[in-house]
This record gives sequence, C-alpha cells and structure tokens, in this order.
Amino acid sequence: MRLPDELDTLREAAPAGFAARVLDRVGVPAHRYDCYVRADSPVGPLYVAHGRGAVTGAAATDWYADDRAFEDAYRARTGRSALSGIKPPPGLARALRGRDRTLRYAFGPLADEARAVLQATRAIPFGQLRPAAWLAREAGMPGLAPEAVVAAVRANPVPVLVPAHRLCTDDGLPADCGLPAGFERRLREWEGVDAERVERFVRAGARFLGSGTTRIFCYPTCAHARRITARHEVPFTSADEASAAGFRGCLSCRPAVV
Repeated sequence: MRLPDELDTLREAAPAGFAARVLDRVGVPAHRYDCYVRADSPVGPLYVAHGRGAVTGAAATDWYADDRAFEDAYRARTGRSALSGIKPPPGLARALRGRDRTLRYAFGPLADEARAVLQATRAIPFGQLRPAAWLAREAGMPGLAPEAVVAAVRANPVPVLVPAHRLCTDDGLPADCGLPAGFERRLREWEGVDAERVERFVRAGARFLGSGTTRIFCYPTCAHARRITARHEVPFTSADEASAAGFRGCLSCRPAVV
C-alpha cells in the first residue's frame, strides 16, 4: 500500500536482525529460513549467508545495489529466504583471515561432482595456486575434464571463504575463477601470491620446481618451493621429467601421485 507522501518520509530501514527476531517471537523455527550478516574481510565487506549449521553463500556487498537485491539473488539461487541477522556463524572471523578450520558449507543446488571439486578447493593452502588437474585428483575424479573443473569452480557460491581464486592454469598463471578481475587480484595480493615470480616461472616453462639439495619437486607457489634458493632451483616442465631426473614429489603440495 502506498503511504501518503508525508508519511513516506518517515520510512527507515529495519535494524539488522529485526525480521529474524519477529519470526522467532511468533514461533517460526530457524530451520525454515537462512540468515546473513555483513562481515569485514581483507578485500572489503561481504554478505555471508548461513543456515542449518552451514555457510550457504558469500558475496561482496558492492556487487548488489542494496540488501534487498542480495536477498532476491539468494532466493533465486537457493529457493530459500535469507534474512538480515546479527550473529555470524562460529569460526567466520578466523576463516576470513585465511584460517578456515571449522566452517561447514552447503553449496545449494550443484551437481555432486561440482560439490566435490569445491571441497577439494578448500584444501589449496593460503597463498598458493593449483591447476584443474590437481583439483580433479584431490576430488577423487582424476579423469574429470578440466573444463568441468573450471565450471565447478566458477559456480562457487561462497567466494573468498572457499578459495576459488587459488585456481591456476596448467602452466601456472592465475586462472579466471569467475569473479571480477580486480577482486581476484586483490585476494591473491592479500595472500601474498608473488605475481612477478609466478610469471617468471611461466615464461621459463617451469610448471614444477625442484630443489637440488633435497631432490624434491613442488608447485612453484608451494611454501617449500618458495624456500629454495635460486642456485638450487631445478625447473621442470612436467612431473614425469622430474621423476625421470630422480626427484620425488612434495608430500605437502602433491604435484603428482606420491
């Protein structure tokens, strides 16, 4: 109903959590709807939706005109309503600092293989990059086509928290994970991915980096690879080449079946 103009000037946005409190007061159980909070992250404020014990969505607040636009997009994707809340899911603050240990995720209406790829994506360490073949193997589907892996990553409904921005191409360059380019770049910069170093190895055709002292090879962004001094770096174009040279794969970044 349209309010008289003089009354419409009194309109104010409801405070955060108001709708959820009303539903609680009238006896609507919390499992009938989801909630969302605005959370600060290293790359700006995010909407983080959650419900039934799991995180169900995330998005930068500036991707939407206002809260209503986010709520509409969320309902269109999940078929559930998300109400403004005030209490974040336990563990969110730590996860937003790159230390996700306890959060559970519900990815909504995605195929099982896409869910498996996104779970594998969570295993990419902070500040490192992995190609589609690695994700397929870690997801237990080594034969999954790279295009299917990339499609699953780009369907990620929980960016930042599920680190799709750590996907790289086969040659090691950061891949397009479906987020705005500047947003992806800020995430990688915040995590300390050394773009200049990555590009140097890509130009040299080095997909893997071995240590001449330990005889172990890694992905170039692996924490162990970053400790190899320049005079002991041994670049390889493939895992087979490294194995043929007597190097074994790193047990941490698992560049090959080890």
